[in-house]
Amino acid sequence: MGDQLQAVLDHLPDFQHGLIVTLELTAGGTVLMFILAFALGLASTAPAAIVRGVARVVIEFFRGTSLVVQMFWLFFVLPQLGVEISPMLCGILALGLNYGAYGAEVVRGALGAVPVPQREAAVALGFSPVDRFRRVVFPQAWVQMIPPMKVLIIQLLKGSAIASAITLVDLNFQGQILRNATGNTFLAYGIVLVLYFIIAYVIEWLMKGVEYLAKHRLGLVDAAWWDPRRYRTPALAGAAAPAGTSDEDPRGTRGGDR
Repeated sequence: MGDQLQAVLDHLPDFQHGLIVTLELTAGGTVLMFILAFALGLASTAPAAIVRGVARVVIEFFRGTSLVVQMFWLFFVLPQLGVEISPMLCGILALGLNYGAYGAEVVRGALGAVPVPQREAAVALGFSPVDRFRRVVFPQAWVQMIPPMKVLIIQLLKGSAIASAITLVDLNFQGQILRNATGNTFLAYGIVLVLYFIIAYVIEWLMKGVEYLAKHRLGLVDAAWWDPRRYRTPALAGAAAPAGTSDEDPRGTRGGDR
């Protein structure tokens, strides 16, 4: 056991390198995912049928094919066509394209969920199309996008583990190296499992902060963002309190103890 512990300590600098590679893949893939999600999501709601059609084809293609096959195609096939890209760029492209297609559906659905009366009110107030989108449609849609986008980012993080198959020495690859060095599969992949969980947990809390800021802008929060009671139901935010209740008395009586 002492030899295995020493092997783990000897491999800690290598794990740091693998962690950096995983974070770079996740960050780069996330940026590309958001760019494609908004581009394809907006295109799929465009008035022109040809634009919507092209967007649907791209979305369905990348959603309907395997991430592993996409990554292998970029890494092994493109060089045969005369296009040389680095393994890191290959991993980022594959992750961004695949999860960006799923993100496009999130964007499309969130934009379509904005109530029509909100849009009509913006038209009645004389807002230009750009102002209607920027000041009315997008803030409300963005609040609805954040939770599923958070899930996609965490899924992207976990999907980055297959990048070890295209020679990238990420956390998953470092786990394989440690397993070979110690012969202890439980210890090697246990460390990798914990590290992935920590990264995912950090992403979870960062996105909670983003969600709080988005809801705060719309007046849908009335407590600190770490307080689980911080969200008011949007549909009831401006509604009158039911009979027999008040903000001051959570028990539902107006007269106090009886």
